[in-house]
Amino acid sequence: MNLPQCEILSTPRREILFIAGGRVPDSNWFKTVAQGRKIFAVDRGIELCRALNILPEILIGDFDSAESSAVSWALIKKIPVERHPVDKDLTDTQLALKFVDENSAAIITGAFGGRFDHAFSTIFTCAHFPAKIFLADEREIIFYVRGGESVTVNFFSKPFALSLLPMSGICRGVTIKNVHWELDNATLAQNFPSAVSNRVESSEVQISVGSGILAVYCCFSESFSRTSSA
Repeated sequence: MNLPQCEILSTPRREILFIAGGRVPDSNWFKTVAQGRKIFAVDRGIELCRALNILPEILIGDFDSAESSAVSWALIKKIPVERHPVDKDLTDTQLALKFVDENSAAIITGAFGGRFDHAFSTIFTCAHFPAKIFLADEREIIFYVRGGESVTVNFFSKPFALSLLPMSGICRGVTIKNVHWELDNATLAQNFPSAVSNRVESSEVQISVGSGILAVYCCFSESFSRTSSA
């Protein structure tokens, strides 16, 4: 998986880019990531597509937050629309993930910076989804490492912070190399996440997990990290 900030080495797969309705990614970042990938707009994500005149494969959502003019633009451009009722059990992002199969990988941008409950739902849904999911924009990236997996990350731009966040109750056999505080076969607990705000010491970082599901969080914006620190 190639992103402007880094390359995350994993099994090559068909890649889909979803633009959701959270924080709008930088236009240049989005155009770079969109190259060569199928694009799916989720609800308010159609607004950026219209602004950049990028035609997605489909527009999905209940359109409770998208500008009506952006939805009309999609219809004028004959973009297929999958409309869902506002009163429904699943979020728009959860509904959109049906287009991702086990032989695919997906990038979801527009996943950060909005309501916490929506972000929480997206982060945990993607952690337990069978396909590879990456949440990303120019400021933040989250990807997942599952039990038995090893991942190498080649950074083109060094993050200001890297955190390991358990998505399952316990993650065992966690190892991370080339960071300031390395771990070797460590156990991390979801109810007391302690492996946060690490510093990357090399352009290449290796991460492996024996069991459980681990989210790897990277923050790339210095001003963003300062204003968001606890």
